[in-house]
Amino acid sequence: MSTPPSTVRPDAAEAVVDPDYPVTPVPAHARKSFLSLAVVLLGFTVFTPTMLAGAQLGSAFALGELVRVILLGSLVLGTYVALLGWIGANTGLTTVVMARYVLGYRGSKLGSILLGGTQIGWYGVVIGTIGDLTAQAFEWESGAAKAAVMIATSVLMCLTACYGYRGMYWVSAISTPLILVLAFWVLFRSLDEVGGWSGLADVQPDGSMTMAVAITTVVGTFVSAGTQAPNWTRFARTGNQALLACVIGFLIGNGLMIFFGATGAMTFGQGDFVLVLYDLGLVTWGLVLLFGNLWKSNADTAYAFGVAGAELFEKPSKTPFVVGGSIIGTVLALVGVQNHLVDYLVLLGVFIPPLGGVVIGDYFARWRRGGMPEGERLPALNVPNLAVYALASGLAWIAKETEFGVPPVIGVVLAACGSYAVGRAGLNRRLTPTGS
Repeated sequence: MSTPPSTVRPDAAEAVVDPDYPVTPVPAHARKSFLSLAVVLLGFTVFTPTMLAGAQLGSAFALGELVRVILLGSLVLGTYVALLGWIGANTGLTTVVMARYVLGYRGSKLGSILLGGTQIGWYGVVIGTIGDLTAQAFEWESGAAKAAVMIATSVLMCLTACYGYRGMYWVSAISTPLILVLAFWVLFRSLDEVGGWSGLADVQPDGSMTMAVAITTVVGTFVSAGTQAPNWTRFARTGNQALLACVIGFLIGNGLMIFFGATGAMTFGQGDFVLVLYDLGLVTWGLVLLFGNLWKSNADTAYAFGVAGAELFEKPSKTPFVVGGSIIGTVLALVGVQNHLVDYLVLLGVFIPPLGGVVIGDYFARWRRGGMPEGERLPALNVPNLAVYALASGLAWIAKETEFGVPPVIGVVLAACGSYAVGRAGLNRRLTPTGS
């Protein structure tokens, strides 16, 4: 009878040279300060395309209701991501490696494909968006000029991701404060346009949206990317530091970007601050905002599919997968994927959150006391947890199709409760650690 493979193969562990430890726990000496982690996560969520979701809300709700929707949605998103981030800090592992313990050594490949594939798609969408907005700013007619911008920016983002945590920290530390200053400046300009906060409160919506759909929109902005928060929180020195950094990034940072987009739509008719700056005649600052913001966020995206690839192909380094995924994403951008992929990515957003839910429930049921130690012998497939994931994803999809409730929340809660229940019942028995 064959022996199930251990979570980290000895040859892979010995060959690790990647300072970001994509398939092994982050050791104590490589952990980062709370400030460093907060800067990285805030830079991750200060993402201008998020403002487009805010624009949808701004056209459907008056100011008071708008604030309630953003607070509720951000609370749900922040709580979910903070739990995952806390687990990531305690285990030192990425989401896709934790999935080995939850779904089995082979079952975890589902998570790597979902998370890595989605991020490659988003990478292509962002690269294409940069090319389109740059061409719009300079009124270029040449497709070659736009393609050159896409390729050049993709190379820059790819190199940043190859440098790993350090590269993303420095880009975030430089770009995020500038982006926030510009965003607040445009907010104040928006208030001037309508006569202050009282004038903004008097703006009447010209669209409609149910509260459930609105909260789903807020949660959906970063729930897929938030599922991979452990990719960064595993560098935290304590679980509480990771939790607080996630709250700052995903509750406060993401909520602010949605609010900025909503106010831009209410006053200027534009949800994207880049386009608002264009309308104000500040093309240069619009491009600074565009490149500074998307550089950091897309480097995070490249990093995410890099570590997913390392897990999928069981390699100790993320770099080849960062480069390969960046090339695929750039090709997708050159053929106009940003005009066709959004619906597909939104659909994947329904199927990714339950993966995080299964990780949360299973961790509290089986791993919280003893952790997820290296060398643990695991089954190829953890059938009960895979069944829980499939059921939760299916019900979340039905909720989306029938517009019932908040689909991402339904998927996460059902997956977390289901995996916790089967874990406590011993239906996915924890096997004997290697060498014991």
